[in-house]
Amino acid sequence: MCSICGIFCPGGITPSDARLVCEMGGTMVCRGPDATGEYTSRLLALSHNRLAVMDPERGAQPMTVCLGRRRYTVIYNGELYNLPTLRAELRAAGITLSTRCDTEALVYAYALYGEGCLSHLSGIFAFAVWDHENESLFLARDPLGVKPLYFSEKNGTFLFASEPKALLQHPMISPTVDTLGLWQLLYLAPVTLSGTSVFRDISSLLPGECMTVGRGGSRRRQYFRLRAEPCRESREEAILHVRSLVRDAVRSQSVADVPLCSFLSGGLDSSAVSAILGESMHERGERLSTYSFEYHGNAYAPTLFQPNPDDAYAHLAAEAIGSEHTVLTLSPSDVAGALAEAALVRDFPGQADIDSSLLVYCRRVKGRHTVALSGECADEIFGGYPWFYRPEMLSRDFFPWIHDPTARISLFRSDLTRAEEGMDYLRACYRDAVSGVECLDGDSPAMRQSRIASVLSQRFFMQSLLERKDRMSMASGLEVRVPFSDPRIASYVYNLPWELKFEGGVEKSLLREAMTPYLPPEILWRKKSPYPKTHNPLYEARVREMLLERLSRDTSPLSNLIDRSALDTLLESGGDLTWQGQLMSRPQLLAWLYQFDVWAEDLGVKFAL
Repeated sequence: MCSICGIFCPGGITPSDARLVCEMGGTMVCRGPDATGEYTSRLLALSHNRLAVMDPERGAQPMTVCLGRRRYTVIYNGELYNLPTLRAELRAAGITLSTRCDTEALVYAYALYGEGCLSHLSGIFAFAVWDHENESLFLARDPLGVKPLYFSEKNGTFLFASEPKALLQHPMISPTVDTLGLWQLLYLAPVTLSGTSVFRDISSLLPGECMTVGRGGSRRRQYFRLRAEPCRESREEAILHVRSLVRDAVRSQSVADVPLCSFLSGGLDSSAVSAILGESMHERGERLSTYSFEYHGNAYAPTLFQPNPDDAYAHLAAEAIGSEHTVLTLSPSDVAGALAEAALVRDFPGQADIDSSLLVYCRRVKGRHTVALSGECADEIFGGYPWFYRPEMLSRDFFPWIHDPTARISLFRSDLTRAEEGMDYLRACYRDAVSGVECLDGDSPAMRQSRIASVLSQRFFMQSLLERKDRMSMASGLEVRVPFSDPRIASYVYNLPWELKFEGGVEKSLLREAMTPYLPPEILWRKKSPYPKTHNPLYEARVREMLLERLSRDTSPLSNLIDRSALDTLLESGGDLTWQGQLMSRPQLLAWLYQFDVWAEDLGVKFAL
């Protein structure tokens, strides 16, 4: 994986613009520590940082190729999993390839097919191609949004980058958070509204969207979305079809010229990915390495959302798969100590210790491996969350994973937040998202609910998880691949009857049936348990101290926004509080407030409220 950024200026690129692009790229060196490259022309400046995974010797970027008399220059972040097929297509069209890397295949695909190249690509990507003759820039993001791409259009200049922090290096782009940005932070974060960031001047290219920028302005187009179609396969055919799709997705992502491993919690999703990956590596005479994550002193009472710890199941799965398994553990101080960096890595306060722990874990994995496979996205596609099968969660007229929308905003000054207006606005956004879900006239109420839950989960909740995984792993120089984020899987499962996906009242029953040949029953039918968090009371005590110390500073941005009496009530109250998803409770709320203050001060955030 890599980082990309650039500036397109119809009035011409100045030496200052070229320097700025280098500075923008310099903020993202961790995403590509192996090499850095720049390209500058009359109207365009580009910068690229490379993490070499395929053909390290000949895959330098920016890369320029010629087809006939036309020239094209590309910068690219991603992996093409259908590279052998695409290379064969290009050779059949008379194109001679000089490298084994997918960058060259991608830019030739654009040279040959134009925007139509997207139908020839299977993988995860964010890229920009400069057409020298037309003096136009084409940008695209993969169908499910695994790879990020942010942009800003201001004063006739177009800027883009893999992360907001790079765009904030440009003097035209201010770290300003307006009321809409604050509402997203206090009601939705780590989720944001599609196509936005929390910063007023920065937007995001949508998953499955492409964009053309030229002298005449910009044009955006959605090239992929979930489409409703009739299901014509039987239960048995669907099971075999899902098995084939998942197996192909994992095996196609098992190719790398660097050490490769997988994350293995002992749950269904990571175990399925690890089992298929282990099979593929065994065929090559290699043994899979797997990792699970735990915390010191993490005894806790089972709950509906976390019924059991991962440790025993991870070892059981590793033994069944035959992997070399390592358990990575963190202390409360390890988790708390990485909170500040995690917020800055993510460019906004995200998921507290759920982010910071993953950041540290990824760095430890990077000590031995450069590529890892993970089980994200299966829940959003196969129906693993409670809001898929609990109708009351979709009837609350708000995003169903948010249990208590007021938990954070009630801690802030009401004269600044305009909380009721914000709730009304975001409810309207929710209704708009629901109204755009594509259904069939003959869909049953359960099937319609399944489609709505799928679209909401993939468009919002899944995006926050993919962003988290991308930022924390790439900050560690580790590439994490997510095989379930395959548009073929998402499109196919979207149209399967809900009764098949929830057979016997068991979430993801279809995926469980499909993975029967790969996993022992104890793993196959284990109840879903999310990413582990620390339950050690020492963690909450530590983040409480850290938050109060931040608020005592004269430079604390949060101290000017917080309602101190409301915060004191929270600090004095007992009991627990679950306010979002399955992991965000009282300790995470205190840690999130700490991250908010660190982020706002470090970036010099301006609140235009």
